[in-house]
Amino acid sequence: MKKRSEKFEVLEKKREQALLGGGRARIEKIHASGRLTARERIHLLFDEGTFQEMGVFVTHRCTWPGMAGNEMLGDGVVCGQGLVNGRLTFSFAQDFTILGGSLGEAHAGKIIRLMDMALDNGAPVVGISDSGGARIQEGVAALAGYAEIFLRNTLASGVIPQISAIMGPSAGGAVYSPALTDFIFMVDQTSHMYITGPSVIKQVTHEDVTHEELGGAFAHNSRSGVAHFMAQDDENCIDMIKTLLSFVPQNNLEDPPYVKPGDDPMRRSPDLNGMVPDDPRAPYDIKDVIRAIVDDGFFFEVMPLHAENIVVGFARLNGHSVGIVANQPNHLAGVLDIESSCKGARFVRFCDAFNVPLLTFEDVPGFLPGTDQEWRGIIRHGAKLIYAYCEATVPKLTVVTRKAYGGAYCVMSSKHIRSDYNVAWPTAELAVMGAEGAANILYGKDIAAAEDPEAERRRRIDEYKDRFSNPYVAAGLGYLDDVIMPDVTRPMMIHALENLLNKRQTLPPKKHGNIPL
Repeated sequence: MKKRSEKFEVLEKKREQALLGGGRARIEKIHASGRLTARERIHLLFDEGTFQEMGVFVTHRCTWPGMAGNEMLGDGVVCGQGLVNGRLTFSFAQDFTILGGSLGEAHAGKIIRLMDMALDNGAPVVGISDSGGARIQEGVAALAGYAEIFLRNTLASGVIPQISAIMGPSAGGAVYSPALTDFIFMVDQTSHMYITGPSVIKQVTHEDVTHEELGGAFAHNSRSGVAHFMAQDDENCIDMIKTLLSFVPQNNLEDPPYVKPGDDPMRRSPDLNGMVPDDPRAPYDIKDVIRAIVDDGFFFEVMPLHAENIVVGFARLNGHSVGIVANQPNHLAGVLDIESSCKGARFVRFCDAFNVPLLTFEDVPGFLPGTDQEWRGIIRHGAKLIYAYCEATVPKLTVVTRKAYGGAYCVMSSKHIRSDYNVAWPTAELAVMGAEGAANILYGKDIAAAEDPEAERRRRIDEYKDRFSNPYVAAGLGYLDDVIMPDVTRPMMIHALENLLNKRQTLPPKKHGNIPL
């Protein structure tokens, strides 16, 4: 029988083996690729000394030739819980040094147990993916593991925040767990995710495409809209995750964390008075407006490279977390299209699920016209944004800075879809359409018959502008609560938000709605 000291030595050796993963040579190879190891990522994520690991000595049970007798401690994934910014968080990080981070039955079992514990404890989950995919040697057992994870992603949706960080390869079925989570982070040049890789695409469609072109961080942040954030490196990615977590609550029953502000809630911003150009066609950057109003000018933008005609992200007003949705006149004049509608809708639904109040800045000329948009379903996709705003029961504030035309006026958190406090700047134009188009429709015959058609056209346009292209008609009907000077927007929004923090609003009893997916 072994002596007690020998047993202690066995434990120390096993723990050392577990901490080394696949060994020093493989760790060095990971570092050479510009990536960190799973344990290094976990160390960066959690507050020092707070991480408690689960399943340290778990191994696979596969008897396939080459696998039997090749059991690696931890089975390629590090799981556990600890504190991030002082708050309980659960996380798993796949270890590429062990069997390429591939997922088998035991590997999946660790993740499943972690997700169950996170749901039971009402705390966020951060999943760090760095994996070659399903472990082929374990066959359908590996696929079953993925399906069990998908189920938990779905059950946890809207209950606890779920964040995915793609920090290496992620292919095939492995991509669907991140896709079911709330936010996806990717790292430039070292992250790749796709259903089928370049070699398969070459065989099937004869297209030549690189890993980076097909599923790199830039491709998914700009073109596909699959990812929400692109980091410069692993360290930057972890920092961004921690920033995101600072804005969101632990679960759907709690409020977002309050941060004591260092910015004066009564601060006025005189620059805002000149922000909107006199020419209604001239662009301006709505992000300048946002930064002038929020605490310390800090705006944590979500999906900054995708559908740039709408801007979404998190900020604080007098220490309170808010989700911001804003039309961007600097890109496509801020028009709503398929991509921007989907981007906005998903963000609004996240904020509503997790009790984050919504602040909307509106400058929208309408929905983008054209056969491409119509045939690809702008009606269905645009309805997603309507649905999201109508369904949202969190406090909703709206500021109309300039254009609010047609159906797009209705969509962007108007009073008619249960927005709580709506104001406009004096530069606002609330109407069915722009003055020039309206004049052509309403007075086309009069203009054509006039002695000087161009002069008559200008007169009719000016007449329409005087009557409709101002905020006072809507204010007179009660559709706006106030018309304010731009420089007082910050104190006005803070006052309105703090008056609404106890808002309680419910939806009709139902299993769930049928959003036009």
